[in-house]
Amino acid sequence: MAIKVGAAIPAGKVWEYIEEETPGCSIGPNEFNVEDLVKGKRIALFALPGAFTPTCSAKHLPGYVEKADQLKEKVDEIWCLSVNDAFVMGAWGREHGATGKVRMIADGNGELTKALGLEMDLTARGIGVRSQRYSILLDNGIVKTLNVEAPGKFEVSDADTMLSQA
Repeated sequence: MAIKVGAAIPAGKVWEYIEEETPGCSIGPNEFNVEDLVKGKRIALFALPGAFTPTCSAKHLPGYVEKADQLKEKVDEIWCLSVNDAFVMGAWGREHGATGKVRMIADGNGELTKALGLEMDLTARGIGVRSQRYSILLDNGIVKTLNVEAPGKFEVSDADTMLSQA
C-alpha cells in the first residue's frame, strides 16, 4: 500500500555521490539516514524509474533543474530519488547540471521505494524493480502532497505542479 498524505516518510538509508569533501562527507557515495535528512526541512522530492531513461532525462529531471531557483524560494531542498546506485545518480546529475540545485538521491536497493509502497516491477523489461514516477512535498518528514503518475504518464509529478503545491 502506498504512503498517504499526512503520513511520515519511512525511516531508511539512502546514498548520495558527494563531489567535494566537506566535514562529515567524503568524496564518493555517502550513506544518510532519511529521518536525519528530512528533520526540520521542507523538501520537494520527485522519483522516477531510472537515470538516463527517456522521459526521466528529457523532461522530469530537467524540469526540476530549470525551476530549482523558484522552488527553493518555497522549499529547503529538492531531491531526485531513483532505484539506481549513487555513482549513476551522481553522473546523471552532473550531465544535467543538477549540482547545487537538485540532490541526486540513490535508493540502490529500492528499500525506501518499497517502504513507501511506490515500487513497480519492470523485470519483464530487464531493469528489475524500480520506482513509480511521483512527487511528494515533505514538511519535517510528513507527506503534505503526493502525486503518483499513471503508468507511462508524465502529468502530475512535474516541477510546475510541485511549484504550485509548495
